[in-house]
Amino acid sequence: MIYYFANQIYQLSYAWSLYEEMGGTFLVRKNKTYIKFKHYLRGTDHSENATFMKTPKLQKVDLKSLSNLEGIILSQSNSRIHNDSKKSKSIFIGHGSGDKKYGGSQNTLLSYQYIFLSGPKHREKLTDVGVFLPENRLIPIGNLRFDDYINNKFDRNVLKQRMGISPNDFHKKTVLYAPTWRWGNGTLREYAKKFIKEITSEHNLIIRPHHFDAHLIPYYKLWASINGIKNVYFSNPNNLLTNDTMQDFLVSDILISDTSSILYEYLITSKPIIIANTDFSGLHNMPDNMNVMKITDFYDDSKNILDVINSNLTKVDNSKYTEMLNACFYFNDGKSVERAKSFITQLAGQKKQ
Repeated sequence: MIYYFANQIYQLSYAWSLYEEMGGTFLVRKNKTYIKFKHYLRGTDHSENATFMKTPKLQKVDLKSLSNLEGIILSQSNSRIHNDSKKSKSIFIGHGSGDKKYGGSQNTLLSYQYIFLSGPKHREKLTDVGVFLPENRLIPIGNLRFDDYINNKFDRNVLKQRMGISPNDFHKKTVLYAPTWRWGNGTLREYAKKFIKEITSEHNLIIRPHHFDAHLIPYYKLWASINGIKNVYFSNPNNLLTNDTMQDFLVSDILISDTSSILYEYLITSKPIIIANTDFSGLHNMPDNMNVMKITDFYDDSKNILDVINSNLTKVDNSKYTEMLNACFYFNDGKSVERAKSFITQLAGQKKQ
C-alpha cells in the first residue's frame, strides 16, 4: 500500500503525478484538512470503487500512531512520521527546492528512512542545516513536477482559455506573479495592486498567491473589477488540478517572485525571472551556481515594473537559466516519476520477502 501525507493540499502537487501512476491513500491530520481535500479533489477518481464525491482514498490519522500502517509512506511535509520501519518505509519528498530553510527540527528529516533528492541543490540544503544521511538513503530522482512540462502534457492555448484569457489577447505577453507568504516576507500585499494597475496596461497578468494567502484572491479580484481593470487573472494553488504550477508556467512568458521556491522551478522554462526585493534573511547559504539571485534582475519601488519586464522579455539568450537548472536539479529528462515508481516498487518487493 502507498500512502501520501501532506499538511496542506497544495503540497500534494509534488507527488500527484506519482499518485496518478501508482494510486494510493492520502493521509491528513485534521478534520479541516480532510474536508478541504474532499472539496478540491472531488471528481478525480473514476474507478468502479470510487469513494464518496469520487475523491482519492483519504484517511485521518495521528502521525504519532502510524505503527499499524504497512507499505510505503511518502511525505510532502516536514513532519515526523512515527511508523514501524519493519512494517513500512517512510520517504521524504518535501514541497519545494527554494532557499527558505526547513521549518522544525533537522531531526525530523533524519527520522525518514529515505529522502527523494530533486537535485544537487536539495542535497546542498540538507548539508546547510546539518542533515547527513548515508548515501543509500539519499535517492536521486529529479523533480517529479517537471515531467508533465517536459513531456508536453498541456496545450498552451487550451490553458489560456481555461484561465479566462480571451483569444483576442493571446498575442499579449503573460506575466506570472507568484509571491510567497509571510514566512519569507512575501510581497503580495506590497505589490499586488501596483502590478494589477501597471502591468495590465500592456500585458496579461496572472497572480498566483501562496496557499496561505489564497483567501485574498476574492479581494483583489473585486478590487480590479471595481477599478475597471481587465487582463488580470488569478491562480488558486488549492485548485490542484486546474491551477497547477506547471500549467501557469506554460501559459506565462516571464515570472516575478520573491523568496518562493517557484523561482527555481521556473528554471525549467528557460524564461526570464525577476525578483521582487524583500529583506528576508532566513535563507540557505548556497553556492553561486545554485543561487538564482546571481543571475536575475531585481525590482523595487525605485524602478518602473514595465521597464524591467520589457527589458527582460527582449533578451534573446537565456542560457544562464538552463545552466542553473542543470546545476540545481537532476536529470530533467521527463522520467523522474518513472525513477520514483521503480524505486518504490523495488522497495515494496523487498518488504514482502
